Amino acid sequence: MHRRIIVPGALGAASLMLAIPASAAAHSPGAPGIGDPYYPAYGNGGYDVSHYDLRLKYQPATDRLEGTATILARTTEDLSRFNLDFLLDVGEVRVNGAKASFTTSGEQELEITPKKPLDKGSPLTVVVRYSGVPSSKQAFGFTSWHRTPDGGIAANEPEAAAWWFPSNDHPLDKATYDVSVQVPDGTQAISNGTLQSTSSRLGWTRWNWRSDQPQATYLATLAVGRFDLTTGTTEGGIPVVNAYSRDLGANDGAARASVERTGEVADWLSEYFGPYPFNALGGYVPNTTTGYALETQTRPFYSPRQFANGSNVSVVVHELAHQWYGDLVSVRGWKDIWINEGFARYAQWLWSEHEGEGTAQELADYTYASHPADDAFWTVKPGDPGPENQFDGAVYDRGALAVQVLRNEIGDDAFFTVLKGWPAKYAHGNASVADFQRYAEEVSGKPLAALFDTWLFQPSKPDAPAEGARSLSKAPAVPVQPRSWRKIAATNDVHAH
Repeated sequence: MHRRIIVPGALGAASLMLAIPASAAAHSPGAPGIGDPYYPAYGNGGYDVSHYDLRLKYQPATDRLEGTATILARTTEDLSRFNLDFLLDVGEVRVNGAKASFTTSGEQELEITPKKPLDKGSPLTVVVRYSGVPSSKQAFGFTSWHRTPDGGIAANEPEAAAWWFPSNDHPLDKATYDVSVQVPDGTQAISNGTLQSTSSRLGWTRWNWRSDQPQATYLATLAVGRFDLTTGTTEGGIPVVNAYSRDLGANDGAARASVERTGEVADWLSEYFGPYPFNALGGYVPNTTTGYALETQTRPFYSPRQFANGSNVSVVVHELAHQWYGDLVSVRGWKDIWINEGFARYAQWLWSEHEGEGTAQELADYTYASHPADDAFWTVKPGDPGPENQFDGAVYDRGALAVQVLRNEIGDDAFFTVLKGWPAKYAHGNASVADFQRYAEEVSGKPLAALFDTWLFQPSKPDAPAEGARSLSKAPAVPVQPRSWRKIAATNDVHAH
């Protein structure tokens, strides 16, 4: 609550100014949002997080979660107050060891006022003790916590963290993680990164996971339930942990036949995108009624529905491509989603070529021909689709089509240099569509502003290119549907929430 103090007369005003220490007057509240125009309330200003230590206890029968989050950060401005994004009930907050006052505001804001103002550039340790039932919480009219018959899951985009830990919830603030979860014996807790240890005592088992490379908050995941775990290593020596709900029913075989190829697919993708960027790998398939999949870092989430019609390696390709395009290099703002989805879909096109089920050019030709000029498909601008169209199919298909047009324009040598060089250039950071355009121009030596504007930013069907090897203009009027088309189309709702 803000109180306005009115002091009549200049003398009263001067006295008030003298009563406020200069150091306190210089400090102000951190912004309640990080500045993303698509989601103004997401993230927060005034600090940068380096590490989350989450120590949790979860009871599947009641969906009750108790936790202590220790957040290591550094201030980026002089702060009198700062926010975290969070939805559960908070019992205590400490800032640098001292109890802090707190309140809530908006949809998901936890406002914290430390005992003493915080100077810019100073280390910050925040401890939040909390509890609650995640499935009972909504923000902006929805929940990102999914109940299952034997537990619960946190997985969603562009937000999921607020349902299970307090955070600076935007990809601009990446951090490392330790996630320690106590669950009843016989239940498993799955998270990102490497499994450091498990231990059992008095009917409870604690699972300790570590992600020691920077990770966006929406890419952090937690799944508790009764899982079968499989382990292995890729040819490159990366440890693989996969998990499958024990009650997947008829989808079990197809799910395993797809996700068990994770190591093979990651090795194959590394030929295009460079070395696999993390030290852990895998995927998990819980018994959830949601239909989408998500590139949760090192351990993608897949819904059983992705495998309802049989094995679906294409969706595994999509989510693993995101480990480079989306996870290693994350969006600067959510309007830059094309860099994530256009290239993950294009990876599916390359996999189709690898499997002999249609080349990337044939898929581009078919995509272009399948949508007449008056189709709403062309009104979505992949380079800035707006929050209402962020996960529209056009961001994927028109986005991949733009990638193929770029390939034709700059040639394979430059194109594959860009494909591999981009993740290395911005590794563990954030970048925009404009950054990508500049990088592609730098590598290729060609001006690309017109191409990017036409294929990513104009709300109309572009004319087919007049030049370029096997360009769209040389495609037949009604191209033959590639054999992979239906498989890829089956993943069109991969991120439809």
